[in-house]
Amino acid sequence: MSNWTLIIYCGLITYLTRFTMIALIKKEMFNDRIREILSFVPSAIFPAIIFPAIFINEIGLFQIEENPKILAAIIAMVIGILSRSIIATIFSGLISYWFLIFVV
Repeated sequence: MSNWTLIIYCGLITYLTRFTMIALIKKEMFNDRIREILSFVPSAIFPAIIFPAIFINEIGLFQIEENPKILAAIIAMVIGILSRSIIATIFSGLISYWFLIFVV
């Protein structure tokens, strides 16, 4: 079995397990309080995904000194708070990171 076959199988299994839960759950089953709580799940999960990408370097060590990703993340956060735009946040983070690693 090749690597690509294994990747495709894993992707299909992941997709089907998540899709079946979404397709089978009826929205009428949740009251307003549960819907409100579930609306906070993406914002609670996002930092757990982003934190390693910013603070952990290529060899798996926690890096704070001379890390351009931290400054780029701070710039993106400020732009995101001020603009309330996801696109502006993403582009400001990318542009500031590229500027810091290629120009500075």
